[in-house]
Amino acid sequence: MTISKAIQDLSIKSLESTYNKLSNAYKSMTEKGSNTTLVKKRRNAVTIGLESLKDTWYGEGFSYDDEIILTSKEVLQGILPSIEKQIAHAKEGSSQKTLNERRLHALNLAIESLENRLV
Repeated sequence: MTISKAIQDLSIKSLESTYNKLSNAYKSMTEKGSNTTLVKKRRNAVTIGLESLKDTWYGEGFSYDDEIILTSKEVLQGILPSIEKQIAHAKEGSSQKTLNERRLHALNLAIESLENRLV
């Protein structure tokens, strides 16, 4: 599948933004003494998905074993329903809806990229 440069750039930016959001959540949860297991898992999965896309599109290098790739793919798939729910509730044409649609698309591309490494 051919992905335009514009979509590639938007997807990378979206995943970087998602990573930053998860990092901030992790930091604030750590400070409050909350359980950070899920946020940490998601942050790591987003990192691996992002690295997979960057390698696929820009040849930046990727070296994770199948077990880590599979786990990351499953964690990313687990994020999708909550984003789909947010999109369904967001107002048509709102920046929130656009942001989440981009995030959903970027995550799907990352999942596909990880799947391709497991073949």
